[in-house]
Amino acid sequence: MKAAFSEQGVAWVAGGRACVARKPDYAPFCPRLGRASDVAWNGGDAWAALPGVGLVITLDRAAQSVHAGAVVALSARHIYREDGSALTYSGSPAGQIAGTPTRVTTGGDGQDYVVLNGELRRFSDNALIEPAPLPYLLPTSLGVQSVGVPTVVTADGTYRLSGGSLERLDNGGVVIARVADDAVEVGAVGQDILTVSALGKLRRFTGSLQEF
Repeated sequence: MKAAFSEQGVAWVAGGRACVARKPDYAPFCPRLGRASDVAWNGGDAWAALPGVGLVITLDRAAQSVHAGAVVALSARHIYREDGSALTYSGSPAGQIAGTPTRVTTGGDGQDYVVLNGELRRFSDNALIEPAPLPYLLPTSLGVQSVGVPTVVTADGTYRLSGGSLERLDNGGVVIARVADDAVEVGAVGQDILTVSALGKLRRFTGSLQEF
């Protein structure tokens, strides 16, 4: 299960089915597609990778597609293929890494970061960021760091999924609110905190963890 968050909303893929839910109502839209493997936002559009047919396509709004071949991951900037090459969402070559990335994300600095051969590296220059990253990637103002559980940082605090709960932490790392939630992904869309379960169930909360 994977999810991607932006100012426009959230997109996710669960059990091979890709969906998008845009603010303010977050009504899920799940078009009939082939089996999807990843989702990302680019240019206000939600995109899904369909490795079985070698395409990356938009989930809603104007229909767009990129013939990308063996896609393994998507970021907000690039499409990553099995051979380590990357494409833009217009289909142009965007660079090469030495191997197949297992995770990718776009950092707060606008650069892409990839987990390759068990190391976290910056895509543009292959700079080593972390030699043994934790399981999840968290965008920061300076780039990306790895964390042990799904986490999002907002101006109002840090939110994370841990032990079957969604938790809010203050600036000192102390848990100040908690609500039961079996989700596996968490992110922010504006002032809204959203979680997505392994089965694709979407929940949204205010900053104080009141569900609405």
